[in-house]
Amino acid sequence: MTIDATTDGGAEAGDATASTSVHHRTCPLCEATCGLELTVREGQVVRIRGDRANTFSNGFICPKGSALQRLHTDPDRLRHPVVRHGDDPATATWQEVSWEEAFRVVAEGLQGVMERHGRDAVAVYLGNPSIHSLGATVYNRPLVKALGTTNVYSASTVDQMPKHVSSGYLFGDPLLIAVPDLDRTDHLLILGANPYESNGSLCTAPDFPGRLEAIRERGGKVVVVDPRRTATAEHADEWVPIRPGTDAHLLVAMVQVLFAEDRVDLGRLGEHVVGVDELRAAIERFTPEVVAPRTGVSVDTIRRMAREVAESPTAAVYGRVGTHTVRFGTIAAWAVDVLNVVTGNLDRAGGAMFSLPAHTAERTAGPGRGFAVGRRHSRVRGHPEVRGELPVATLAEEILTPGEGQVRAMVTVAGNPVLSTPDAARLDAALGELEFMVSVDPYRNETTRHAHVILPPPSALERSEYHLAFYAMAVRNYAEWSPPLFATEAPQEHEILARLALIATGPEAGDDPGVIDDLLITGALQAAIDRPGSPVADRTVEELRRTVAAPEGRSAVDQVVDVMIRTGDRGDWFGEVPDGLSLDVLEANPHGVDLGALTSRLPAALRTPSGRVELAPEPVLADLQRLAADLEAGAGRADDGSLLLVGRRHLRSNNSWMHNVEVLVKGRFRCTLQVHPDDADRLGLADGGTATVSSRVGRLTAAVEVTDALLPGVVSLPHGWGHDLPGTSAEVAGRRPGVNSNLLTDGEQLDPLSGNAVLNAIPVSVAPA
Repeated sequence: MTIDATTDGGAEAGDATASTSVHHRTCPLCEATCGLELTVREGQVVRIRGDRANTFSNGFICPKGSALQRLHTDPDRLRHPVVRHGDDPATATWQEVSWEEAFRVVAEGLQGVMERHGRDAVAVYLGNPSIHSLGATVYNRPLVKALGTTNVYSASTVDQMPKHVSSGYLFGDPLLIAVPDLDRTDHLLILGANPYESNGSLCTAPDFPGRLEAIRERGGKVVVVDPRRTATAEHADEWVPIRPGTDAHLLVAMVQVLFAEDRVDLGRLGEHVVGVDELRAAIERFTPEVVAPRTGVSVDTIRRMAREVAESPTAAVYGRVGTHTVRFGTIAAWAVDVLNVVTGNLDRAGGAMFSLPAHTAERTAGPGRGFAVGRRHSRVRGHPEVRGELPVATLAEEILTPGEGQVRAMVTVAGNPVLSTPDAARLDAALGELEFMVSVDPYRNETTRHAHVILPPPSALERSEYHLAFYAMAVRNYAEWSPPLFATEAPQEHEILARLALIATGPEAGDDPGVIDDLLITGALQAAIDRPGSPVADRTVEELRRTVAAPEGRSAVDQVVDVMIRTGDRGDWFGEVPDGLSLDVLEANPHGVDLGALTSRLPAALRTPSGRVELAPEPVLADLQRLAADLEAGAGRADDGSLLLVGRRHLRSNNSWMHNVEVLVKGRFRCTLQVHPDDADRLGLADGGTATVSSRVGRLTAAVEVTDALLPGVVSLPHGWGHDLPGTSAEVAGRRPGVNSNLLTDGEQLDPLSGNAVLNAIPVSVAPA
């Protein structure tokens, strides 16, 4: 553990006696959690650069982080609640109101729907930015609980839900996600990920590109499997092109090779793994010879890739969004970890490991409750819930289909599902049918234009920051807390969510958000007292509560985090461990606290019924029948000459968040349809021209970019564009709206084990516009 004893110099922002001060905080705009150095002059950020003293990111910064001040000062960002007047978002007017008036309108709308139709008539959608906000990460849960609805949706089912499901079945905990030990591995196999553009995902690693280059510099190898020659593939030792949607086929075939060639070696985990024989039998038929025609990857390449992972001194397999947002997403996510297990690379240095963040206490080894899905099902199509959520691809039909349980009201938090979820035109129309909608969001965007009330949270510079989710998937154990840079008179996001939770509970709950604060803080303290072997088992909640009373500038959500850190494995346990961590220690170390390289956590971290890694979960093995049927159906392009659509990322973008910042969208237009030269010639498309793209559910017209950076038969559109709907307020984004790729994605196509939407490998027809 490396801790600086000194604090940051300089006056606080807003201090009239100081013209310039320097502050350090964590960037909240992607999963990399890079440290930033911000220079403030007279209440304005005048410079942002990477924090060279940060113990995790070492000065790395991307263009998004440097634009944080522009997001803060964006004139289109809402500073006050607004209420819509008029039924049509395209022609409605918006009125600024006080916070109390806004909450009054929300109470009338939400409680009215619940009284008339019941609690299941209200749906909640939690968007991707929620996990980048400490307040939303902590307070979304009490909001959902207070609503008491079965209609819970989030961005998880257009992203990473297959990983949660596979981790749940394998390890007994859907949040126990293995990450590649980038800094010590000798061989890294990447599938469906482009960290040179995304900065990494489900793998918190500042300067991910630099870490990849370091693998090669120390004599290791980086292999990228992707239908596109991405920026990451360009910098790798090897690019393996693959037909979209077939990563699961490839990975299962690689596991089959290891069994067939007697190369399986579980290493130190041998006694902690079950299901090896069942796995061997289930995948025996998925030979490279059978799989190669479907994937487009040769038999020899499949065998060589499997052998290289097995024979390397250390190796890690890492799959991301391109492997998840397909028809076989859960099988692909499962097979990634299976490959790490059967090569002896799970939970060892240089392999795939598990973080132990400061706010987490290690468990005691032994059997757990395991993981299950399907405690309830969606009303219309009967899809099972997963982790308390229903597939967001079913949301539109739940609004539009009459009957008991029909969704008639919505609460959205930091989300834009009209751009980010399947069959977007249908969802857009469905939101217009709601009786009431409230959105917690700083913008009037393509989704929130349907809201009757928008409640804007403060900017990222007006809130404290600690990345609860991302530190749990970091490639090095690390902790950093950032206080608010600027003061605000508006409610913090956790206070807004607490008020909504009280409204959802009912009029008897009152309007004091401190009620929710007390529940969370008291609950965390009681859990610490009740934990087996607790150093504070003889103390009371009231006594401990006095020790976490917030100093000036700390909010209730900071107190919750303080309790979590102080009762984590490295915590001070309220003075019982003198050298332990607390929020005070993190505040005294603004460049972050290095907690060391990842260490082995198995079997203690496992929560399966057997207490071991369960390699052959029955639901996954059963779904292999669907994978086999896909192979039998044949490979290659459809007879009608249709193409397969895939998405792509760009370094200056993160979904639809940052398209209203001029410095991030200027330059060459990026929302283009990439087409291979062979397909362009065949279809009569010209670079710089336009094309009509059609799928089963929608149609759009996009600018054409001809490039050989993808396979013939594959086309690509980026995600998160389409800022041309009336009733929004985003002046910069509106000038370069692009097109919404999710007009083409099919809400009826889901990965059945996770409910994840299929956003890649979409069959489309393309013609000159």
